[in-house]
Amino acid sequence: MEIRHLGYFLHVVEAGSFSAAAAELNLAQPTLSRQVGALEQELQQRLLLRTGRGVKPTEAGLALLPHARAMLGIVQRAKDELRDLQSSPTGRVAVGLPPRISMVASDVLVGRFHERFPRAVLSISEGLSVTLREWLVAGRVDIALLFDPPATPALAFETLLEEELELVGPQQSGKMPARVGLAGLVRYPLILPSAPSSIRSVIDSALKPRGIEPRIIAEVGTVSTVMKLVAQGMGYTILPETVVRNLGARHRLRRTRIGPPVLLNTLRLAVPRAGPSSRLVRETIELLRGLDLSG
Repeated sequence: MEIRHLGYFLHVVEAGSFSAAAAELNLAQPTLSRQVGALEQELQQRLLLRTGRGVKPTEAGLALLPHARAMLGIVQRAKDELRDLQSSPTGRVAVGLPPRISMVASDVLVGRFHERFPRAVLSISEGLSVTLREWLVAGRVDIALLFDPPATPALAFETLLEEELELVGPQQSGKMPARVGLAGLVRYPLILPSAPSSIRSVIDSALKPRGIEPRIIAEVGTVSTVMKLVAQGMGYTILPETVVRNLGARHRLRRTRIGPPVLLNTLRLAVPRAGPSSRLVRETIELLRGLDLSG
């Protein structure tokens, strides 16, 4: 039994004649008669009785009428739900963010996501880039923002932000030079983020090939602790410009540029190459692209 045949039958009954129903459906009357006739042939029942005033349902037609309305109602509700789903998808999308990106962007991301997808769930996981990369490959997150990830055929990358690393010192250190070359960094006792920090990876990959051995007096796991130790006058550090700009005033720190060459910390959006990409994931990527990640 075809849904369209039931729809034609219902239209004729409600219109009271084939001609009126044909006009509403924008069909030729003979075409409409054939479609209803096909339904009658399939059911082996006469459904409509022609009268001088139009048509009226037979006993079989009256019996079919509530079923036709119910089935057409189900079809319409399914279409409506699918239409709603298209405009506001349901589901869950998992995003991995480095802690300092999560700190400046999570509130905006959650707000925009909820406004755009009121029926969906956003799950945010925080971790170091090396950990987020493993989660992305393992399928624990759908999208991740990673600092300086190594190339891999399993993931596709898109650069969202590049920021310079700067030499940072305590307020009591006095005026710092306008710029410090890479070789000049050996003059400063450094407190650096410990490996596998992406900041540390950028520093090591720039200094080691040049035979420059910095004077490292401490390695610390979190950037906030690094800045606190520097503010207390225990040494210097090397951090991204945005971190120093956002937190440096609070700690009363001095800073200066490094290079040439400039040391860059690069933030990239990463997604699996082979993984499924739903509309919800694709539009969450667009939300991430639109965030101000510089803080």
